[in-house]
Amino acid sequence: MRKVSLALAAALFLVSGAQATPVASGLHGIVTRGPIVPVCVAEQPCTAPAKNTTLLFSRNGQVIARTKTDLAGRYHLRLRPGTYGVSLTTRLRIGRGLEPDHVGVRAGHYARFDFSIDTGIR
Repeated sequence: MRKVSLALAAALFLVSGAQATPVASGLHGIVTRGPIVPVCVAEQPCTAPAKNTTLLFSRNGQVIARTKTDLAGRYHLRLRPGTYGVSLTTRLRIGRGLEPDHVGVRAGHYARFDFSIDTGIR
């Protein structure tokens, strides 16, 4: 009886270890836009949160995930490890657009990654 109990305990240990949940990975951060005025003045904001902005994350030309910023420009997204192209759902007519346009996600790690949108106001 004792041999059966030890064998059962060992089998359960192995099975539970094989089914361990992997640690999630992804990104979080803030998206800002700016400049928001033609001339930046000391002690006045030159950028603002990019609220309700949708970011697209793609690999091999295919959108893998999307996330929308809140009113403070914050986002949080679970992503598998790898390198992703990042873009906006709308194309800007002026400015350089979203920077940076590529990010890397490490396995088992949520990294802070902030983006900025160049509005082209000069």
